[in-house]
Amino acid sequence: MELDLKKSRAETDFDQCDFICVHESVVSQVLNVMPKEQELLDLAEFYKVFGDATRIKILYVLSQSEMCVCDLANLLQMGQSAISHQLRVLKQMRLVKFRREGKTVFYSLADGHIETILAQGMEHISE
Repeated sequence: MELDLKKSRAETDFDQCDFICVHESVVSQVLNVMPKEQELLDLAEFYKVFGDATRIKILYVLSQSEMCVCDLANLLQMGQSAISHQLRVLKQMRLVKFRREGKTVFYSLADGHIETILAQGMEHISE
């Protein structure tokens, strides 16, 4: 059996400059506005939270109404401990907040930015 080591053009070919030429003024301009390394790492961590379907479902539900863990578990057909675990992650990233009413804890989105991120993401995938 002969192994074809050639890759298709689509797998190996990409657009690039034909020669090396650094545009110093553009590079300098961008470097002046680039966030600090730690800010970029924090941003990457922030977006990682959106990489889990369960957390996205929880955020979407909470964009419609505040809910307690029992309601979230019932709605998403999941165990309360699994919901609580995901809520803990969302709370650590300041995406959700909670309030206590007697023995019940209600969760909601931390602010309007989260709704905007969800809406823009949905708009993007719908295009």
